[in-house]
Amino acid sequence: MVRLLLSVLTCVYCGSLVESILHYGSIGGKAGGKLFYPAAAVAFGCMGTALVLLRRSWQAENVMRRLLAALGCVYGGFLVGVWIEKCAGAEEVSTRQTIISSLSSHGAMIVLAGCLLREHGVGWAWGFGLRNRLGQAVLLGAVAAGVLFPLTRELDKALVLILERLPGLGVEPEVQQTVKVIQQAVFWPSRLALGVMAIVLAPVGEELLFRGLLYPWIKQAGFPRMALWGTAILFAAIHINLVLFVPLLVLALALTALYEWSDNLLAPIVAHSVFNALNLALLHFSK
Repeated sequence: MVRLLLSVLTCVYCGSLVESILHYGSIGGKAGGKLFYPAAAVAFGCMGTALVLLRRSWQAENVMRRLLAALGCVYGGFLVGVWIEKCAGAEEVSTRQTIISSLSSHGAMIVLAGCLLREHGVGWAWGFGLRNRLGQAVLLGAVAAGVLFPLTRELDKALVLILERLPGLGVEPEVQQTVKVIQQAVFWPSRLALGVMAIVLAPVGEELLFRGLLYPWIKQAGFPRMALWGTAILFAAIHINLVLFVPLLVLALALTALYEWSDNLLAPIVAHSVFNALNLALLHFSK
């Protein structure tokens, strides 16, 4: 599991590097001169080497050596990447950046989860109970989303009102970057791509990681409460929006409960997908 998490983080940073390079080319960047693209190759070489080391089977006698080597490659790639991103300069979050970010994070979660299952000789259906009461799991997920959507919206509104009455806290309600990108998308191909990312890729990737892998791993290690609350807090935290933290925490706890009740990961996946679809529909009709 440690190898999986490090691999996901490495893929996420590779996505950030890809976007920096594309942005550098689009603005005709000159910072860094002739060293920019060789440095980018070095950064990707370091990250690629780290992924190879992380994906190889670790034995008790080589675990520390492999871990240190992988971390060294990641650290080296990160240091070079910081210079690359500085040369590329900052940019506003765009549709392209959002898609690259989703592919390098959610896409990586799906691919790496498949690699983990294959290493252990386990199929998708058996590993995540995808055949357990299939129809009931799908229906339960859809119904749960219908309940959770208005509940979290009301909770969000209540938190916004509290923050408006307590300006001394220094916390301002802020729209998620992804939501901003969706709101600003004009052309239907961009909207379609963002919709697929939000309704299909994100729910599948996040549920595989948080409910399908992390939650049972921590629970089976003998820490059921840590598994429940730890994965829920981490899920809420990665969305990087303080105002939405509590609603997302409630959503994560409910998705975990769905997985427990149904013993089928499709239940939280469907709930997450329908929940995101309802949010997208609300954004569309509120314009």
